[in-house]
Amino acid sequence: MKKLKNLILVTITLLLIVVIGIVIFILSLKPNYNGEQELKNLKTAVNVYYDSYGIPHIYGQSEEDAFRTLGYVHAQDRLWQMELLRRIAPGRLSEVFGKDMITTDKFLISLGIDEASEETVANLDTNDESIRLTMAYLEGVNAFIANGPTPAEFYLTGIDKTPFVLKDVYNTIGYMAFSFAMAHKTDPLLTTIKEKLGPQYLKDLEIDVNPSLALISNYPGDQQILKNTVSEIALQALEKLPVPMFEGSNSWVLSPEKTKNGHVIFANDPHIGFSQPSVWYEAHVSTPTYEKYGYHLAGVPFPLLGHDKNLAYGLTMFENDDVDFYYEEEHPTDKSKYKYKGEWKSFESITKTIKVKDAEAIQFTYKKTIHGPVLNGIADQIVGDKPIAMSWVYTKVENKTLKAYNGIVHAKGLNDFKKSLADIHAPGLNIMYGDAKGNVAWFATAKLYQMPDSVNTKFVLEGSTGAQEPIKYLAFKENPHAINPPWKYVYSANNQPDSILGKIYPGYYLPENRAKRITQLIDAKNDWSKQDVAKMITDVTSSENPTIVNNLIEELDTENLSKNQVDLITQLKSWKGEATLESVETTMYHRWIYFFIKNTFADELNEAQFTTFLGTHFFKRTIAPMAEKKESIWWDDISTPEKETKKTIVNTSFQQAYAALEKSFGEDTQEWTWNKVHSIEHPHPIGQVEALRSYFNVGPFEVNGTREVINNLSFSYTEDGLYKVSSGPSTRRVIDFSDIENSISILPTGQSGNMLSNHYQDQAKMYVKGEFRKMMMNKEEIKSSAESVLIFKPLED
Repeated sequence: MKKLKNLILVTITLLLIVVIGIVIFILSLKPNYNGEQELKNLKTAVNVYYDSYGIPHIYGQSEEDAFRTLGYVHAQDRLWQMELLRRIAPGRLSEVFGKDMITTDKFLISLGIDEASEETVANLDTNDESIRLTMAYLEGVNAFIANGPTPAEFYLTGIDKTPFVLKDVYNTIGYMAFSFAMAHKTDPLLTTIKEKLGPQYLKDLEIDVNPSLALISNYPGDQQILKNTVSEIALQALEKLPVPMFEGSNSWVLSPEKTKNGHVIFANDPHIGFSQPSVWYEAHVSTPTYEKYGYHLAGVPFPLLGHDKNLAYGLTMFENDDVDFYYEEEHPTDKSKYKYKGEWKSFESITKTIKVKDAEAIQFTYKKTIHGPVLNGIADQIVGDKPIAMSWVYTKVENKTLKAYNGIVHAKGLNDFKKSLADIHAPGLNIMYGDAKGNVAWFATAKLYQMPDSVNTKFVLEGSTGAQEPIKYLAFKENPHAINPPWKYVYSANNQPDSILGKIYPGYYLPENRAKRITQLIDAKNDWSKQDVAKMITDVTSSENPTIVNNLIEELDTENLSKNQVDLITQLKSWKGEATLESVETTMYHRWIYFFIKNTFADELNEAQFTTFLGTHFFKRTIAPMAEKKESIWWDDISTPEKETKKTIVNTSFQQAYAALEKSFGEDTQEWTWNKVHSIEHPHPIGQVEALRSYFNVGPFEVNGTREVINNLSFSYTEDGLYKVSSGPSTRRVIDFSDIENSISILPTGQSGNMLSNHYQDQAKMYVKGEFRKMMMNKEEIKSSAESVLIFKPLED
């Protein structure tokens, strides 16, 4: 018995030792926000004060020291996110996640971002300030990789930490540029519709600009039917990405004449896919020659959103068309050649190796033409003998983006700021600006180009003749912009800008819903305060949806409706468009619209094409016009012998929507509230494993708002009628130049990407409630209220 007791005691002791060891190991993975840290190549000490939300306030004596420290603290909270972003362009996701990512890696490799980055880095002036500061930042990142704890995700996936290089920064910027692009979803699908169904089916798809819509005003001072389109392959590839896509945005800047305190108020909320960690890393960096409170993309040293005491800037997506697709004509007997301007040219062949987790590496070969990569070889699903090549302006011209961002963050005023923007060639951005002197401005930044008058870039073009090529690039001064306009504000909501050189520039612009609401609210008053703007940036009212639903109600056969259905219609008629948690009308609206769109379009499109259609911007632009139109070729269901009309579609869709909601939530329509179907969860790649979901993912939460309101929470329409929010405001910022040190913002989850940090999700509930926190800039306040202090000292020899 004594031996048994001793054995039990030893076993318990060993278990305790193991448990203690595990706890110590887990605690060692936490980020360190306190104490002292030596850092190689520092000239003088740098103090980092962490505020109560884990945001570092970095004070150094030189910019290089401050950026070096920024690299370290950024990596400490976001190294896993940095790692994923740098793997996208070179197609290295299969190495982490296995064979399911092979098609995605093939697609991403073929974009040519990695090759473009190599070429850019090879030709850089290493003495340029932008490169020196970037290299200092990377030194800080690599110091953390060498000396800091390894994030848990590296252990779980079995990958090693490796140093970051300059090419990684350009690859991350390149991914951002492509994630803005909508052409890969749109152009091949429209071409399929045109070739399969006929050009008459394009009339109602809102692919051309309606001049009656809300436009952003300038103020300067042999065909084949694609059985599986490139659109579908792109959609399949990109939907598996473990990182968010950039999608849309709002911003408005109010002149002093529009505000209560007589100073500029700046608002911005870029719309990006939700993820954990969230996209932006906040950091306040201050030196004797530089200060910026900024929002950083993982692995990029310069903040893409930022402000100081003199100026503020932010961005929305321009949505311009910077990707064109071309049919290439292969030689009839020699498949290694294609025709261009009467000559037979050789395809360039590129072979890459894709490493695959728990499997053998694969060799991947694709072809390139003068236009760009041929996409047919990317996936087996693409059917059709005629090669399709993709031309993308990002890889066509010299990449000066880091120089541009460096110029932006160092600008002292409007003129300096404007000069830097010309070097942003892609992605197309609406850069918003406001300053303490009372200036407000909007600039559409992109390398725009002029196409021949007869060319419509919304379709796959003919590549062999050379007749459908860009004629010239436009000078930056010709881009849409507005500086201190007489209407006393500037704004952008991804809607169509006004004409350029007398023409509307082609793009994939979103419907005018948000634009109309923004301008309606701003125009209504001239005494805006910070609090008013904070309320506006979380507004959930659509000015368009009530009109849409009333247009549908006009087609209903009310005599065939039950009393409950009539009561619901009465409720919908008086709806003001608010998408609150308690809204029954919003739930019914979206269910009705889904069946209305499905019954209108799905019979002509196959299942994959219909899914692709639902992911395009022109689908969103189609809803309001189709609800208003009396006649359309799409109304007829081609799968039946009868001739269906709009009335048929509307009534059938209403009954289907009502029945679906009744089945899900019962006969009492007042129980069909929006909170039961509309939720947000911030997914972490590791959270896809169900057992780890609750540890890594944040949420789910009920959330108000909906698609195409100012609080723009986007989701996909699905058969189940559940609206799982996939993208929305990646931050909400309100900067008031009458009280700059009390400007406010919020992140969707938290500052840290380390699940063991107290700041992993400490803002998540505030975000869904529409709350804010201060962006601190007063040094004395920062020091006195700091949660912790981390002091970086030069590494002693």
